[in-house]
Formats: sequence, structure tokens, C-alpha cells
Amino acid sequence: MSNEASMIDRGRQYVTDVQAEFKKITWPTQREYVSGTIGVIVIVAFLALVLGVIDFGLGQVMELVLG
Repeated sequence: MSNEASMIDRGRQYVTDVQAEFKKITWPTQREYVSGTIGVIVIVAFLALVLGVIDFGLGQVMELVLG
């Protein structure tokens, strides 16, 4: 029976610890996450463009090689 009580106590302690950690979180402001999102979109668009150009160039090279 003490093993079950010990598991319940550990479960309660875990939940208490999780709640304490959640109180330490500092969430970004709306301005911060909007600017972060815009930054990610710009970087992804740039990388997609670069990879598209590389793909097109390699496709042209393969077309010349294979005929």
C-alpha cells in the first residue's frame, strides 16, 4: 500500500513542479512573435528562391549533357 501512496505523492509533486515551471515562462509579446514570423517567412522564401535557381541551373546542365 505504501508503494501506491508513494506513486501518488510523486505524481502530485510532479504536477506541482510543472506548475512552478510554467510560472517561470516569459511569453513573447505580439510584436515579437509577429516580427519573428515575418523573419522566418523571408528566410524561407529566400532559400526557396536560391534552391530554385540552383535546381534550374543543374537542370539546364543535365539537359546539355544528356542531350
